[in-house]
Amino acid sequence: MAKETVFTASRRKVLAGIGGVAVAGLSGSASAGGEAPGFFERTGLEIGLQIYALGDEAGKDLDATFAEVAEIGFRDIEMPGLLGHSAADVRAAAYRAGLGISSVHVPLSTMGRGGGGLTFETEAPALADMLGELGASWAVAPIAPFPEGLRFDTGEDFQTVIGKAFAAAGADHWKKTAELLNTKGEALKPLGVRTGYHNHNLEFGPAGETTGWEVLVTETDPGIVSFEIDLGWVKAAGLDPLLFLNKCSGRIALIHVKDIAEGSTAGYALAMNPTQVGEGSQDWSKLLPAAHAAGARHFYVEQEPPFAIPRMEAARRGYDFLAKLKA
Repeated sequence: MAKETVFTASRRKVLAGIGGVAVAGLSGSASAGGEAPGFFERTGLEIGLQIYALGDEAGKDLDATFAEVAEIGFRDIEMPGLLGHSAADVRAAAYRAGLGISSVHVPLSTMGRGGGGLTFETEAPALADMLGELGASWAVAPIAPFPEGLRFDTGEDFQTVIGKAFAAAGADHWKKTAELLNTKGEALKPLGVRTGYHNHNLEFGPAGETTGWEVLVTETDPGIVSFEIDLGWVKAAGLDPLLFLNKCSGRIALIHVKDIAEGSTAGYALAMNPTQVGEGSQDWSKLLPAAHAAGARHFYVEQEPPFAIPRMEAARRGYDFLAKLKA
């Protein structure tokens, strides 16, 4: 009991500190000259960044990476994992840069992953302690567990292999994924950790007479599992992101602000034609307010490879575009 009390008190201090950073950022953001406020100024939300967008290089020098991210203007970040470091070291580097870590991508299983000690297979108290050490309140599953029997030695590219494996797995695989999310989320909720699921385009492909997405929405408990909607992957699947957000209102808590190039071919094979946020086909002036109305309170810039420009510059362009966006 004493251990739980210490954890709760520590967690409250960390979250209060993050809130202080956000308030401090807002205090100097009033529009000058009577101009209409931008979306993020109007809502009082931060423009976030998913560190995955910076690639493997991001973890080589956390202090340098986080300092440059903060210099751009970001204050809220989502981690793709621990990048080979301890939770304490990641949190300390973020703190030194003035960044708050609100969310972490946590694989549902170690299958097909590099491990690193941060998965939903970790006992709930230990996982909650680790997230508390980071200062994060969200544990988001980045993808469903890979289907059993998945093989990468077929001569086909990664995207094709994954797409075929999920298509063959059918609705039962998505039902098992939903059950996992419910079970893990139920264990984490009393410990102050919220559970989310991040989509790709795989979820929207046929799974018998339904889709993986419909199974996840239907089978997960709304009081336990929320969704992190990646709007780039939604569009890559051939869906209308605006209609999608409206339909899913109430289940959405986080957004990946991801753009996709004009003329991209839609499909479910885990592939897209990406571009910098604000330079593609997404209508952010409509999508961001719709996402907010649907319940989203965290918005993270993210981009898939290949990159036409350096990754950090792409993040900077995304931030600059969103900071000026009137919506």
